[in-house]
Amino acid sequence: MISTSLTRRQLVAAALASTAVPALAQRRRVPRPTRLRAMLDQFAQELLQLSPENATSLGLDKGRNAGLRSRLSDGSLAGQARWSAQVRSMLARLGTIDRARLSAAEQVRYDTVRYAAERGVEGTEFFYSNAATGWGGGGSPYPVSQLSGTILNLPEFLNSQHAIKNGADAEAYLARVATIARQLDDESTQIRRDASRNVMPPAFIAATALKQLREYRAKPAGEQGLVKSLAMRAEAAGVRGDWLGRATRMVETMVYPALDRQIETFAAATARSSNVAGVHRLPSGEAFYRYMLKLGTTTTMSPQEIHDIGQAQNRELQARMDEILKAEGMTRGSVGERVQTLTRDPKHLFADSAEGRAAVIAYCNDRVADIRKLMPQLTRMNLKAPVEIKRVPEDIQDGQPLGYMNFAALDGSRPAIYYINLKSMSYWPRFQLTSLTAHEALPGHAWHGAYLAENSAEVPLISSLVNFNAFSEGWALYAEQIVDEAGLYASDPLSRLGYLQAQQFRACRLVVDTGLHALKWTREKAIRFLVENTGRAEAGMTSEIDRYCVWPGQACGYKVGHNEIVRLREQSKAAQGARFDLRAFNDAIIQTGGVPMTVLAKAMEPFTRA
Repeated sequence: MISTSLTRRQLVAAALASTAVPALAQRRRVPRPTRLRAMLDQFAQELLQLSPENATSLGLDKGRNAGLRSRLSDGSLAGQARWSAQVRSMLARLGTIDRARLSAAEQVRYDTVRYAAERGVEGTEFFYSNAATGWGGGGSPYPVSQLSGTILNLPEFLNSQHAIKNGADAEAYLARVATIARQLDDESTQIRRDASRNVMPPAFIAATALKQLREYRAKPAGEQGLVKSLAMRAEAAGVRGDWLGRATRMVETMVYPALDRQIETFAAATARSSNVAGVHRLPSGEAFYRYMLKLGTTTTMSPQEIHDIGQAQNRELQARMDEILKAEGMTRGSVGERVQTLTRDPKHLFADSAEGRAAVIAYCNDRVADIRKLMPQLTRMNLKAPVEIKRVPEDIQDGQPLGYMNFAALDGSRPAIYYINLKSMSYWPRFQLTSLTAHEALPGHAWHGAYLAENSAEVPLISSLVNFNAFSEGWALYAEQIVDEAGLYASDPLSRLGYLQAQQFRACRLVVDTGLHALKWTREKAIRFLVENTGRAEAGMTSEIDRYCVWPGQACGYKVGHNEIVRLREQSKAAQGARFDLRAFNDAIIQTGGVPMTVLAKAMEPFTRA
């Protein structure tokens, strides 16, 4: 869902200094790394070896890491064992540092990395989870679903993030294509192992995932985006070679046979799946859900606590929405029913055509431009934060989230990419798009990622290699709030309604996620709750519920993280009074790089102390 090595950072600092000061002064000006910082940078290098895709995503697959450009992560049982050894080793090495002797800022960094490593170790307690899940801040008990798996993830990763500038890049791309077969077989092994212990996705999830796999297999190899992307980009870069032919043959002789094996394995393993949606049905399912909630929220809140918060905040937000609806002359029916009426009104929908989808992308780009004008009210950081907006690729859109973000590369080679799912135009009435854009782009995820990328010489690389779901999603939800406070909707009450609906939707997620996995709600009950309470389209809410079924706990991070940021802001206002500076507060949150909610309060003590 996330800079350079210590050596490179030092070299960059020295190169910049060399234009103005003698060599001796340069050496004095480059701060010596603390033992903790050196250790964290070593951790980062080790983690890149385990996650070559991260090296590419962050623009770090060059120099001493150039060999990673042709590799993919090892999803085998042996690869998972290496992840387990990694997090245990990091914990042991952190234990050799005297935390009490660290500065306050270093203690925050220490606590952050230790928290992630501890969650990684905790993840190994469940045979259908692993240390990588714990380190990454969330995941799925199923190796293949409508949202996860090699065929869904690797083709778009290679298309959008693996650069093709020369022959070596193209050869590395082909090496990765060849490795896809191994990854598919590793997934199939895990599918069989898990199914033998009654771990398999619900039948309705399995049906969607199997349909996706079969549709991918039905396309001739030469027509796959995986193949065409390499050929087209190599031609555009002037890189000669039979890239189309070589990639086609690899897919035909390596990828497709492995995919056939996976389709057969997955179909057999899920043939007896039930329609029980929650992970409570899995071995140690209740304990696993509490673990996933801990990952998703970085708190120790119980499912019932989270459920109750969601119900209460849903009611509060509906009351605010009711005021806008009444001002618009809509007084009859529940809030959900009135919003449904707006959602279905054709005048709020874009045309269901190629032109209509292009218009959605253009509208979102206009929203980014409008928000940029407000940023001086919200931050003192002068970040460039380039953002590219794309639709979710059609061949994977069926099971994908409604919107998501890929952070920018740390080396500036690729901007942040904001994806919007345009499978159905009913997903996106115009009044919902501005808040989505604030969340995914500015000042949300793209701004968070831009801070990491544009300050990679100072921010430890490890901040880009660990994800705390409640921080990243909580910040993005808070971003939706502060653009409203800055006046973005002053003359657009329906878009402000869309913002409140988005906040209310996240409150409802607390209800349905805990409902599904702890209170044993059915899929149908959860869908009905979302549609009736939020007024959003049933197709979109069905997709959302199916997402929560395979990513337990993740959907709870948004509102829990947002609530904590707002709580700290109110505490800071009370402590500082007239001295409180919103821009400084916002920047301080982002400049943590991303931390657990259990650590954020300590990081913000300079603001919350009287």
